Amino acid sequence: MARTLRLAVAQSTVPEDPTDPRTLRASGAEVRSLMREAAAAGARLVQFPEGAITYPGKHVMSSGPPGTLAAADWSRVPWDVLREEAESIASLAGELRLWVAFGSIHPLTSPNRPHNSLYVVSDQGHLVARYDKRFLSNTEISFMYSPGSSPIVFEIDGIRFGCALCIEAEFPEVFAEYERLNVHCVLLSVMVDDAARAVVAQAYGRLYGYWLGYSIPAQFSATVPSGIVAPGGRWLARCPGDGRPALAVADLDLDATDEDIDVSVRLARPWRRLARAGLYDDRMVLRDPRSETRTAF
Repeated sequence: MARTLRLAVAQSTVPEDPTDPRTLRASGAEVRSLMREAAAAGARLVQFPEGAITYPGKHVMSSGPPGTLAAADWSRVPWDVLREEAESIASLAGELRLWVAFGSIHPLTSPNRPHNSLYVVSDQGHLVARYDKRFLSNTEISFMYSPGSSPIVFEIDGIRFGCALCIEAEFPEVFAEYERLNVHCVLLSVMVDDAARAVVAQAYGRLYGYWLGYSIPAQFSATVPSGIVAPGGRWLARCPGDGRPALAVADLDLDATDEDIDVSVRLARPWRRLARAGLYDDRMVLRDPRSETRTAF
C-alpha cells in the first residue's frame, strides 16, 4: 500500500490589525479561496502562515501612547468575528474533505493573555488540535501572549505531523523533540521577512530526516516564498516570489526512491538514532596514554 500524502503549503496575505473586522473577513475569505485551490490540486492537507487570519502588530495593539510599546489591549479585538472566520474555515474543510492548519490568536479567560496558535482542522470539519507557540519573542512574552506548554502531533493516513511557529525555528530542541516523537513532517508557519529562517528550515530537513512545510505571508514572498523541504534538505516545491497568494504542492512519499530522500529517511535518520543511543560506548578506549595525552604527536 502506498504511503503518500499530498501537502499544499500556502502563502496568504496576513493582516496586522486585528481591530478591523473587514481585514479579518478578507483574510478568512482568502484562506478559504486557497483551500479550494488546494482541494482542486488533490491536496490532503493545506498549511497556512502564522497568524493567517491575523497577526497583531505590536504597535497596533499597544495600550500606550502611539509609537510606544506597552501591554496589548486585547479588548479592542472583535473576537466574535475571529471565531466566525475560524468556524467558516472549519466548515469548508469538512465540505472539501481537506485537512487545514492555520494560524490565529486564541483567547483565554480574562485577564490571561491569548495564545499565538496554529489550529488543526480535520477533513470532517472538526478542530482536532491546537498548537500554542511555546518560545515567544521578547516583545511577545513582555507585552502580548501567554506561552504554550507542549508539542502536538497529529496523524493523517498514517503520516505524522508536528507544528512549530516562527521564532521557534531558532530553538533546535523543538525540532529534535519532533524527531524523537517520530513525525514524518513538521509544519513551520512564520510571520517574518527573513531569508535566513528558511535556510534553518532546510537544515532541519537535513538534520532530522523529515519533510518540512514552510509557510510565510504572501507579502514577504519576494524574500523567501513558501515551500516544502524534503528529508535531506532539498526544496521540493516553492511558491512564486511575487508577493501574491499562492500554493506550493508536493507529495510526501514514505517510500520515495529519490536518492537524497531515501538516504535521509532510511539510512541517515536511523543511524543518528543508533549513534545517540550508545553505539560508541563499548568502543571507547580507556587508560591508553596514546589516547589520553593530547599534547604529543
